[in-house]
Amino acid sequence: MAEPFKKDVEILTVTIGEDPPDRLDKALVREVPEKASLSRSRLMKLIAEGAVTLDGVPITNPKTRVFEGQEFMIMLGEAIELDTLPQNIPISIVYEDDELIVVDKPVGMVVHPAPGSWNGTLVNALLYHCADSLSGVGGVKRPGIVHRIDKDTSGLLVVAKTDKAHHALAAQFEDHSVTRHYLAVVHGAPNAADPRLRGIQGVSFETGGIVKIATNLARHKTDRQRQAVLFGFGRHAVTRVRVLESFGAPEAAALVECWLETGRTHQIRVHMSYAGHALLGDDTYGGRRRVAARSVGDPVADMANAFPRQALHAASLGFIHPKTKKRMQFESPLPTDMAALIEELRNSKPPKAH
Repeated sequence: MAEPFKKDVEILTVTIGEDPPDRLDKALVREVPEKASLSRSRLMKLIAEGAVTLDGVPITNPKTRVFEGQEFMIMLGEAIELDTLPQNIPISIVYEDDELIVVDKPVGMVVHPAPGSWNGTLVNALLYHCADSLSGVGGVKRPGIVHRIDKDTSGLLVVAKTDKAHHALAAQFEDHSVTRHYLAVVHGAPNAADPRLRGIQGVSFETGGIVKIATNLARHKTDRQRQAVLFGFGRHAVTRVRVLESFGAPEAAALVECWLETGRTHQIRVHMSYAGHALLGDDTYGGRRRVAARSVGDPVADMANAFPRQALHAASLGFIHPKTKKRMQFESPLPTDMAALIEELRNSKPPKAH
């Protein structure tokens, strides 16, 4: 039960129950009330800071053995300010309440500050927009980023405003219950009848014309900015793909729907390239592949090959609200650049044979 200590600190008293785990951090995770919204990582930090005491003595080793009936005191300070500049950057808010915010991220915006992109990020914008409505995530007044999309990918992101929402959303991403569907324009058109595609390790086919790509992903051995497909090690990744519309004669490109069972860095881009259907505009994973003028005509081929970013849009997002427990579903229309690209491909005509 929490009790006031001084103006900016509260004390949470935690009693160890029967048959406790063999170490302090695990025992505290089990015993701390859910409403306190303290993750194991936050508790580890509090232990290291000396904010967890037993009989007035700070316990700084998370591996300390605990026993039934012991009472630990956890000192919780007010959330501190994040050392990142709030910036008045326009953002498209799809939904917002006290627990979370859903944003439609534009092309060109980095989600989180990092070397080379300390300003102008979504976090900078949210710190300004949300202001005092951030109650603190991990002890810091900051938006809780539970998933990201690349700088040059547009579309939907959900961001937590409280520790409790952050934990609940992160758990849904971890157990793959969040639904995320993307729209992409790719080279060629994946087809279950394609013997080349059938011969690729990790590629299989499901009813309804769905292509399933299941591999491991890890950082590329020589280019640390890229991801690579592996099978012996790395992180498991599963992408499903369905062709919505194909363009050109023969098929030069296609609009596909991709949905993620997992959410690894660059997952769709890597998997589509691995399957031989890299995204238009993706210089990192698309190599030198080009849309052929003989399939769509010179003007459309020129436009498609000059597309300035990976043609990828996070079009839909669904999850369970951390507080209301209701299913929430959001949709985002295609951005103007992808919509224009698709329209040109749709209306393209191959040159007449002479």
